[in-house]
Amino acid sequence: MSYPEKYRYSKSHEWLLLEGNTATVGITDYAQGSLGDIVFVELPKIGQEIQAGSTFGSVESVKAVSDLYSPVTGTVSAINEALNDAPETINSAANDTWIIKLDVKSADEAGALLSAADYEKFVAEETGH
Repeated sequence: MSYPEKYRYSKSHEWLLLEGNTATVGITDYAQGSLGDIVFVELPKIGQEIQAGSTFGSVESVKAVSDLYSPVTGTVSAINEALNDAPETINSAANDTWIIKLDVKSADEAGALLSAADYEKFVAEETGH
């Protein structure tokens, strides 16, 4: 599995791309692989305030339903509505498929997230591989 260097990663398996005060959030390749075939994505409403570490939606697969956690605090500025019709896009391109965009309150929060190398180590420790 590859984890793009330009992203930061949370221990709840979300990736974040910070551009100015806009954070783009998706789930990692590891997360989609663990979930299996994704059949539904519950998205928040635009304008919703979300705290770092809080739930902003969920991903439903044939195996389970998993909550999605925001890596940073902010206001939802966009949702990927294409996921309503094609949630399986996350399975085929997790690193390229965003779920939400946030206007972040403090870009400093992203600094607390894991680098690609650190996330890879974290996954290896979690899975024992």
